[in-house]
Amino acid sequence: MSATCCSLDSHMISIIIPAHNEFKNLQRLFNTTCILEQEQLLEIIVAVSPNTTDNTETLSSIAKVKLLRCKKNGRAAQMNEASNVAKGEILVFLHADVVPPNGFVNDIQQSLEHFFDAGFFSYRFDKENWLLRLNSSFTAKDGYFTGGGDQCLFIKKDVFYQIGTFNEEQALMEDFEFFGRMKKQKIPYTIVKNDLVVSARKYECNSYLRVNLVNLLLVTLFKLGYSGDKLKVLHNKLIRTPYND
Repeated sequence: MSATCCSLDSHMISIIIPAHNEFKNLQRLFNTTCILEQEQLLEIIVAVSPNTTDNTETLSSIAKVKLLRCKKNGRAAQMNEASNVAKGEILVFLHADVVPPNGFVNDIQQSLEHFFDAGFFSYRFDKENWLLRLNSSFTAKDGYFTGGGDQCLFIKKDVFYQIGTFNEEQALMEDFEFFGRMKKQKIPYTIVKNDLVVSARKYECNSYLRVNLVNLLLVTLFKLGYSGDKLKVLHNKLIRTPYND
């Protein structure tokens, strides 16, 4: 994670949120954070799947929020399409069920000023449980699970395109696949130790042991070269979800 770039002035930021029937989570995000008030935040692009059927599009009336009805399903495709229209020099990929902390935008700016081209955040869950606290403690360190989407990748736009954008053939774990290319190209990145708040909804529908064993299995199979389609089928068989991916 070495850093060798020149000093940067403040740059304008585009936050990209891929969404499929995430109206309630998006409502919570916009109502409980002050990110919309940050001067360096140029826009939030909600990249809506073509099959979304909820009220997400009503959120376009919020200042700085732009709704993009995407042509393709899938997080990778939706994030790429939004990246193509984003006006900011910095891209931030945020999940709809993740709430940023105070100082979020400033943390991103500070990371870039300290010569990093990209970064992630540590996180905690929105439920108090010592096992979940144990899980989240690992997100503050660089390790086996670094690079997951819940950690909110931020990256300079020109570097994002240099790496090659998200692989739209990667139906699951597109975030880990992209991070793998980041590391191969030796992109300097950091992990900001200011916790995002991540929904524990997956743990509410499955046991703690099941979620962690499945996560370990999926990451291991991914690193062994299993295709995104096979991983997605396996995930959907093993994990119950309260929402439709």
